Amino acid sequence: MFDKILIANRGEIALRVVRACREMGIKSVAVHSTADSDAMHVRMADEAVCIGPPSSTNSYLNFPAIISACEITGAQAIHPGYGFLSENAAFVQVVEDHGLTFIGPTAEHIRMMGDKITAKDTMKALGVPCVPGSDGGVPTLKDAQRIGAKIGYPVIIKATAGGGGRGMKVAQNADEMEKAFLSARQEGKAAFGNDEVYIEKYLTTPRHIEIQVFGDGKGNAVHLGERDCSLQRRHQKVLEEAPGPAITPELRARIGKVCADAVAKINYIGAGTIEFLFENDEFYFIEMNTRLQVEHPVTEAIFNVDLVREQINVAAGQPMSFTQDDLVIDGHSIEVRINAEKLPNFQPSPGTISQYHAPGGLGVRIDSALYQGYRIPPYYDSLIGKLIVHGRDRPEALARLSRALGELIIDGVETTVPLFDALLAEDDIQTGNYNIHWLEHWLETNLG
Repeated sequence: MFDKILIANRGEIALRVVRACREMGIKSVAVHSTADSDAMHVRMADEAVCIGPPSSTNSYLNFPAIISACEITGAQAIHPGYGFLSENAAFVQVVEDHGLTFIGPTAEHIRMMGDKITAKDTMKALGVPCVPGSDGGVPTLKDAQRIGAKIGYPVIIKATAGGGGRGMKVAQNADEMEKAFLSARQEGKAAFGNDEVYIEKYLTTPRHIEIQVFGDGKGNAVHLGERDCSLQRRHQKVLEEAPGPAITPELRARIGKVCADAVAKINYIGAGTIEFLFENDEFYFIEMNTRLQVEHPVTEAIFNVDLVREQINVAAGQPMSFTQDDLVIDGHSIEVRINAEKLPNFQPSPGTISQYHAPGGLGVRIDSALYQGYRIPPYYDSLIGKLIVHGRDRPEALARLSRALGELIIDGVETTVPLFDALLAEDDIQTGNYNIHWLEHWLETNLG
């Protein structure tokens, strides 16, 4: 086992890893920019190293600075959290070249799943169901029009190197294809330096269902059920729950086994998430995230496992602490992402926290790096906390979420907490009757 782990991240996820290390008896090293010198993960870690100015490019994305911090402190492994360098194959290679351990998948697997076309081809070969669409990249408008006519409209054009909803355009019919195709290519080039696109059938009322998988890198893998992440704004998840309200035990067992078998065949190591669109009881692969997800706590809640601890164990060469038969769902869990944003336009709201009180009680967890007097910097993502609840069933979890939101106090900045209070009053949320378009329509109607 490692003696010391460096955490190449910030905020709540960095604090999450610090806590896991503390429980395992492992020393932790926090890295931080000058803007994060007073951050909670810096205060809580055993050691801290400043790696640059506020800009992410010059700090949290700075390969040499992070490797140097390992050398200075004697850290043997790096946990990347999510975002930043968590899915950067080049960084993983640098880590390994310096004799360090990357707590996550191999560079090969990150590259394989980072390219959407390669990922889809790989999953098809492994027996994972995929959305009908183009076989690889679509080089010309003429090719795009031919594919659109073949699979039928509407279609969605996606940047091969895309993510976070960027480089994605929908063509409802043949007349819209040219504008959507050219726009997706242009956006992909601007955002990712790659204008290659591919085309898929656009499902009209799907849910976003993701399967949590975990492998030991030696051909053994399990699935930990699904999460429903359909409540999204501009392709960014807002609320996640597990298990999914629309997924039966039979559907879960079927798609879970397909996913576990797929990652076992490629000797995948660590945590990963295989994401699907789900419509009419059918799953269609869209992408795989080769990292820990923001919403991992809902899975931890219903299976009573620590996914970060498990990541560290398998990275150190130890076996997984559970088998598929050990993983039995207990109750229901819901997570809401609390952002420092001002409604109704979701404008970032950095500033100083004048008052902070975290909710508590049975079945309530909050992952946050906030404290009274903390100054939220304007340079990074606006996520400031995740409120996670667990109940014996979905109605109890919803009631517990409402109660916990009522206890939560965050003063000094605007937050998205009022959004969740409003959503919990909706019948569709109470019954689980929603899809990936539901929240966008609701926001247009209720917030303009």
